[in-house]
Amino acid sequence: MFARFSEFLKKRSRKKELREMIGNLEQILHVNDDVLAESSKQKARELIQEAKGMSGAVSDPAAVDSFIEKAPLRAAKIFPKKSYPVLREYADILAVAFSVAFGIRALYLQPFKIPTSSMQPTLFGIHYVQKDSAVPNLQPFVNYWIYSARKAYLEVKRDGRFDLNSIRTYNSFLILPRTKFRIGDTNYDLPGDSKQILGYAMKVKDDTSFVEMATREYKEGEILCDGWQVLGDHLFVDRFSLHFREPHRGDVTVFVTEDLPCRDRGYFYIKRLIGMPGDTLKILNGEVHVKEQGAERFMPISSFGIKELNRVYSWKGGYHGHTPVGRLANLAEIEVPEDSYFMMGDNSSNSSDSREWGFVPRRNIIGRALFVFWPFSRRWGIVDRNEALELPSTAGLPQMELQ
Repeated sequence: MFARFSEFLKKRSRKKELREMIGNLEQILHVNDDVLAESSKQKARELIQEAKGMSGAVSDPAAVDSFIEKAPLRAAKIFPKKSYPVLREYADILAVAFSVAFGIRALYLQPFKIPTSSMQPTLFGIHYVQKDSAVPNLQPFVNYWIYSARKAYLEVKRDGRFDLNSIRTYNSFLILPRTKFRIGDTNYDLPGDSKQILGYAMKVKDDTSFVEMATREYKEGEILCDGWQVLGDHLFVDRFSLHFREPHRGDVTVFVTEDLPCRDRGYFYIKRLIGMPGDTLKILNGEVHVKEQGAERFMPISSFGIKELNRVYSWKGGYHGHTPVGRLANLAEIEVPEDSYFMMGDNSSNSSDSREWGFVPRRNIIGRALFVFWPFSRRWGIVDRNEALELPSTAGLPQMELQ
């Protein structure tokens, strides 16, 4: 009786081994289907069929044991051993992960960095802030990871003149730009590219200032900057919803500058959508007025009930209406063509937008700004949700905890 029970257990064990072998062979054949030669795939199928036949012939234990012993060697000849199998497996996983990531980026969410101040205070670009009021008294690395703020301090160590030929921008840790330069015979180093450090440290605002800067004598002990360079908001752009809805008036919109006059200033722009196809626009008393297609008269844009857009006219926390310049200067009227849009920055007195370079075709629109994921400031989260700060628009940049 014991012998019969033992034989029963061995029979079950053989069936289990055959099932596992068949499953493994089918899995290997499936994974390598695109790289195996047709002859190899045919041999693999024959081995699988033979294993299935053996599972029904367990009454001949010697034949089954012989097959189980020899099958791995036969499979090894059909499926050649790969070099560095672990590395190849990880490479396959990474390839799939990158494919998924780039697919999400192309179709759904795209990361984007705000480079300029044109959308302040809704979104902040790269800017310099004074130490005494802007950034909390934390360790520099903490201020970087929370507020994206990098220390920018320069005290002139020895008398001398600024050497324009010494300016060199390079990438530091995390591929963040820094700039080296020389005053007199002393070398200095500040965060940011050359244009940025000339702006916040040397106070250069136009080309004529270069002459003064290069001929001026900088004195030992002079403080040229003592603050922080903030790297701007990093956000996700919603590309997906545009497959189901057209852009809306008031959307914070990302678009490409292909075939636009501003192409040489950057490929991606972010502005607020002000004018729809067929609108006629003008600026009166610092506010955009709109005559929609088919309408008889202009209406102030604040009457459209778009809460996010109306903040621009709150005159609080840095908002200051829309400045009548360029194509909308001196009560000029402009009609938006079909299949095009009129874009403006919330910081309209410091924004290069449709008033300067014209309309944005529908095909250029990438999506709408969705979510600020860094820094962890007041603006972290859904874009354009915060009310204006209870600060006069002339107060300048608020301290970092309020930004």
